[in-house]
Amino acid sequence: MPQIDTNGLKLEYDERGPRDGRPVLLIMGLGSQMTRWPDPFLDKLAGDGCRVIRFDNRDIGLSSWFDEAGIPDFGAIAGAVAAGKSPALAYSLEDMAADAVGVLDALGIEQAHIVGVSMGGMIAQLVTIHYPDRVLSLTSIMSSSGNRALPRATKEAQAMLTTPAPNPETDRDAFLDRAVASSRIIGSPAYPLDEAVVRERAAADLDRAYHPAGFARQYAAIIAAPDRRARLAQIKVPTVVLHGADDPLVPVEAGRDTAANIPGAELEVVEGMGHDIPPALYGRIIAAIHRAAGRASAEAAAQ
Repeated sequence: MPQIDTNGLKLEYDERGPRDGRPVLLIMGLGSQMTRWPDPFLDKLAGDGCRVIRFDNRDIGLSSWFDEAGIPDFGAIAGAVAAGKSPALAYSLEDMAADAVGVLDALGIEQAHIVGVSMGGMIAQLVTIHYPDRVLSLTSIMSSSGNRALPRATKEAQAMLTTPAPNPETDRDAFLDRAVASSRIIGSPAYPLDEAVVRERAAADLDRAYHPAGFARQYAAIIAAPDRRARLAQIKVPTVVLHGADDPLVPVEAGRDTAANIPGAELEVVEGMGHDIPPALYGRIIAAIHRAAGRASAEAAAQ
């Protein structure tokens, strides 16, 4: 896959679909490589006439890593946030939003439909807030407004997020077993993934690039991110907020709060959906992206 030079970094990216198609930029979540956007999902979007672009966020996958920054001191970060101070970070979610715009710049795309999942939804919101002229529509999936009063993840989901995985270099099977356990805890209860599929996907990601330190630094950026509600109120582009009713990691109240703070946002709550993108919901998620994009096209035509 090719790389883009932007913001002093190299970002691995991939695109498919017609070059003159509707540009859709996909932003993945915490610690996840762009390969977590499944090929059948991408092919369906591309088949609908979209120019689909995905990329590895900084510090993950085959994009530039920040290992010189070391492992974050989460206690110090939490203390600074509680005191209303800005903690020392390797980078912020705003920096990651600038990366997303850098991808568009490098590809010569002036405006795009921005889609983000989980942390990627936070980044997508920030792209829309800070670079409004670059965004045609926003689709925020299983994400949050940054409101610290919102319900937290379940104990099981939080433990899965914060407990280090087994070292795959010494026990590959245990690492893959952990991926299966994680899928059961945070995945969609109405659409469980086959264990063999989960293991195969985790093995492929592991062999492509394994970088737990990047996960930690991205997580630090999330913890330190300020409440976005006041800035979400400034968003003017058509927006769809999609969230699973049974999300144990980012509870559905976070999606409701996001939609409530974006003027004119459409909220879609999916029963039986957790914190993943199961194949049975590809069509529904793609339909949400098209609804946001369709509203943007209709508004442009009416002007």
